[in-house]
Order: sequence, then C-alpha cells, then structure tokens
Amino acid sequence: MKFGVLINHEWPRSDDLDVRMRELIRMAQAARDLGFDSVFGFQHYLASLATLQPVPVLTRLIEHTGDMRLGTGIYLNMDHPVQLAENFATFDQLSGGRLILGLGTGYRKNEFAAFGIDQKTRWDRMTETVELLKLLWSGEEVDFHGRIFELEGGTIGMVPKQQPRPPIWIGASEEQRIRQVARIADAWIVAPNVKLRWAIGHLDIYRDELARVGADLDDHVYPIIRELSVAPTDGAAYAKANHAIRSEYHAYADYGSDHWRTMYEDLREKAFLFGSPDTVAAKLQHLADAGFNDVIFRFSWSGMTIDEGIESLELFARDVRPRFERTLVAG
Repeated sequence: MKFGVLINHEWPRSDDLDVRMRELIRMAQAARDLGFDSVFGFQHYLASLATLQPVPVLTRLIEHTGDMRLGTGIYLNMDHPVQLAENFATFDQLSGGRLILGLGTGYRKNEFAAFGIDQKTRWDRMTETVELLKLLWSGEEVDFHGRIFELEGGTIGMVPKQQPRPPIWIGASEEQRIRQVARIADAWIVAPNVKLRWAIGHLDIYRDELARVGADLDDHVYPIIRELSVAPTDGAAYAKANHAIRSEYHAYADYGSDHWRTMYEDLREKAFLFGSPDTVAAKLQHLADAGFNDVIFRFSWSGMTIDEGIESLELFARDVRPRFERTLVAG
C-alpha cells in the first residue's frame, strides 16, 4: 500500500501567503523525509478562501519532494485540452516525470458560469478531454472532431517525460460515471467526503467494469483520499482537528451544498480517519481489505498550525504505516 499527502493550500484572505507557502514547503519536506510516496494539490476557482492554484504550488515544491509523485486531486476539467496537454507536459518534464494528473468535472455552479461551460455537458467534455490528451501527448499530429472540441492538425510543442504518458486519474460519484472512468482513465480516485461503506461498494462496481473491459485487476491502482488526524488518543485527535475541518465543511454550504453542514458529524465518524494509531490502523485496514492500495491523506486544514499537521504526519509514519508494510511483506 502506498501513502501520499494532500497539502492544504487555501486560507483566510487575511493570512500572510509568504508564511503559508513556507509552511507548505515544510510539510512537503517532512513527507519526503518520512518516506511518503506522493504529494497532491487540489483546485477551485472563485473560492471564498485565498486558494493557491495547484500547478504553480506543485512546481514550487518540485525541488523539495525528492522522487515523490506529484499529483492533482483533483484539477477541474475546465481548460481546453490543448492547454491541459501543454501545461502538464511541461510540468512532467520539469518534475523529471513525476506527474499524476487527477481530473474532476467540478460541481460548483459559479465555476461553470464563469467559464461559460454548460454543466450538463461536463462528462462529454471529460471523455473528449481524456481522448485528446492521450493523442496530443503522443507527439503525433492530431485531427479530432468531437461534440465539444475540434482540432485540425494540432501538435503540442513538448511531450511529457513519462512515456507513453503520465497516468490519468478521474474522480466520479455516480455508478454510470464510475464505470465510464474504468473505460477511459487509469484510475478512479475516491473523494475524501464519502463514507467508507459507499467507497467500498463503489470500488466493487469499478472493478466489475474493469473486468468487463478486460483490464488486469491485480496490476491496477485504486486510490482514495481521506481526511486524517492522528494523536496519542482518540480524544486528542478529534480535539486537534475537529474545529478546523468542521469550519471547512460548513463553508461548502456557501456553494449550494448545504448537506455538508448537516452531514458533518456523520462523515467524521464514517468517512474520516480520526483517532489514535490503533483506531486509525483499524479503519485503514477496512480500506486495504477492500482493495484500495494508494491512500492520500490530508493532515491539516485552515485554522490548524503546520506543527499540528506535521505531528499527525510523523505519528502516522511511526506507529501506523509499519503495520501495513509488515502485512505486505508477510503476504
């Protein structure tokens, strides 16, 4: 099982962003030194918080992350595919071939309105985007005629360092779309705010579709993002993170998702990994038993200090991760 870190790069607008960026570098360096496998960023536009965009942030972290994979979890599919292909090919070259491109359709109405995108077309757009990315990253001249995009004789100026291309992971939350991800992408990446039972049940659906299209189920990545707070006791873990993460989930109601406000307590118990090392390991074992093999954790949220986040990072690396490494060796 691999373990990654989803860094938090959104804060109150009054915060000093120079200070916050230095803290992100500290978090990335700590993850590197503790042997984590990846660092991920996320994306939103027109956010109520000061939200740094993931590509500049991850580019700034390249020199501080050793050989860790660098990914987006997720990047909104609102750019033109040529722009995506060029920007992320450049990033893959600059990072020495460490990119994982995680894409999502988005859900906030203000983002679709700002870009002039019909929200009803978001999955047609995703399918064509992925097809175009694969074609453009080959370095060959591309003629493409789709419902959303047209390209006549286009060739990008730089191909990725990874060949044949960087992996493409896609987020989805409906059975039809999860099956679609199995057909067009390299992995389905599961969001942090879905309950454990839902994640496990829909992983079975995803694997069923993979089998139907003839994919090798054993040689496959099954990633999931989880909110994580680890402390010596369950009570200390909740006390450390609860206020910060509750405030963040309640803020999602500002974007027309009021159920986050009412469901927070349920999610905290049934989706988040909060607790002592023993408690977290038991919850994580359910994910491992289900087949998830790449878990990306967010250790800190706006309102927490960077030291509190790094404390969770260190405790997880010392007292939780070795249990899963022994399981792999024994197996």
